[in-house]
Amino acid sequence: MGSSSFRFKQFEVWHDRCAQRVGTDGVLLGSWAKVEGRCHILDIGTGTGLIALMAAQRELKAHVVGVEIDPEAALQARENVSRSPFAERVEIVQSDVREYSAPQAFDCILCNPPFFTEDTLPPDAQRAMARNVALLGFEELIVSLDRLLYYRGTFNVILPATEVDAFVSLCFNNGLKNTRRCWVRTVVGKQPKRCLLEFSREGTIFSESEELVLQERDGTRTSAYQELARDFYL
Repeated sequence: MGSSSFRFKQFEVWHDRCAQRVGTDGVLLGSWAKVEGRCHILDIGTGTGLIALMAAQRELKAHVVGVEIDPEAALQARENVSRSPFAERVEIVQSDVREYSAPQAFDCILCNPPFFTEDTLPPDAQRAMARNVALLGFEELIVSLDRLLYYRGTFNVILPATEVDAFVSLCFNNGLKNTRRCWVRTVVGKQPKRCLLEFSREGTIFSESEELVLQERDGTRTSAYQELARDFYL
């Protein structure tokens, strides 16, 4: 995904002016989260607008808002949306989510959050701003969720595997139960690299975890990953 844009089945995402380029994490979250039947969807830290566009494609009745703090990324996200079939239903707002207010609560919130710590910051300043966990800490994210999430809504996130336990505990202490969980391995035999998580104030805490392997040993996508993302990858 190193070119200036990435073509999906129903839309194209340009990412040459965004700190966070189109990547596997966004595709995983946009494919895995249950957005069907949701009317008001929020993508926190939308970047290119990828996850917002995926949500709009999957739920044709939804109004989707993507909030992005970086002005240049927000501009490119708006351009990506304007060229898509979903332009009338996707809105990009340039704002810090901590200051963002909406006329009504969202019944589904998605987030591919920053996760670099100060010790592992990438050198590029814009990329650092997009991925530095100090900019939007997990505690601040959850405060924003409490304000923006409908009481029967769901929150979906993708995290490094090493961050899961602490994040789940933090959410639980703030009234959010982990209702779904999927560990993501790059190849068979490797430790999970990422985890997809769903939270809600209602519902039952998950009884068992799903697992997804992305690649066969020859580097091709597994059938499970192909099936998950079949509506998006060419």
